[in-house]
Formats: sequence, structure tokens, C-alpha cells
Amino acid sequence: MSERRNNQRKHIILLSALAVGMVGFSFALVPLYAIFCEVVGLNGKKYEQEISAEPAVLQVSEREVTIQFLAQVGRGMPWEFRPTESKLKVRLGEIHLTSYYARNRSDQAVTGQAVPSVSPAYASNFLHKLECFCFTQQHLDAGEEQQMALRFYIDTELPEDINMLTLSYALFQVPDADVEVASVTLASN
Repeated sequence: MSERRNNQRKHIILLSALAVGMVGFSFALVPLYAIFCEVVGLNGKKYEQEISAEPAVLQVSEREVTIQFLAQVGRGMPWEFRPTESKLKVRLGEIHLTSYYARNRSDQAVTGQAVPSVSPAYASNFLHKLECFCFTQQHLDAGEEQQMALRFYIDTELPEDINMLTLSYALFQVPDADVEVASVTLASN
């Protein structure tokens, strides 16, 4: 009987350790995936210094490509979100400015985070965002609307076989941020 209890105890400890390890691993997946995306340039993510660094001198090419802008809103996100221009014909190396429109349709403040994606995927290495609403979380009060700037250029080294790029943003709600903003607002009153 004592041996059976020892075996049960060992199994319980082993299963508990396994469960704790699985939970820990699930929390580690998000930062690990972000690091992976930065390293390989997946989904338009690049090293932070590359994204925000303004080039000293840009060489502008005569070659033009079309860039298409898309937007989608994540499930449960009460915002209207769309590009102000669906397409632009741009010269390589030239800095361009466009924007996305966002409006909070709910009766309470909501914070969102845009996640970029570039297609074809290997073109993300040649699309440089100098200013982008996707760099930070966006907070809109109830009914508030705003234009969110996107300033970018496409590198002159873009492969010749790419004539069209698609820059797509998926907008997701950041639930914890709304609680923090509300508590800071209440505390300051």
C-alpha cells in the first residue's frame, strides 16, 4: 500500500511539473515568436533600429512599383479601420506619406495595436517604415476618430520581379491597456 502511494505521489508531482512547464512555455512563445519574426523579417517585422532610422541620403530610382494597402479588424474590436488610399504608385527610394483612418464605434475607450504584414513576404526587407501607427498602441475614446500616419519608402534594391507589394494591417484590441488607462484617469481626478 505504501509503495502504491509513493508511485501516485511521484505521478502527481511529475504531472504537476509538466503542467507548470507547459504554462511557462506558452507564455514564452509570444516573445520567442517576436524575436523569430525580427530575425527573419517575417510579417514586416525588422530590427527596431532599422525601422526607426531615417536614412541620411536616399537614392531615388526611376523605377515605379504599386503598393496596395489593406486593413482588417480583429474579432471583437469595435473600430472602423481602413486605409485612406487603397493603392499608390511609388518610385523606389522616395519617401511617401499616407494614412489610415480609425474610429472607435463603441461607447467606451478602446486601445488597439496594429500588426503589419507584407506580401510577398521577402519584400518586407525592402519596405522601410519611418513613421507608423503600428509602432505604438493607439488609444481612442468613445466615438473618437483619427488619421494615423504611415511614412515609408521602398528600397531601390527591390528585386526586379516584384512590381506590386501589399501592406496589410490587422488591428487587435489590447484589453489590459484599457483597464490601465481607466485606472490612471480615475486616480488623477
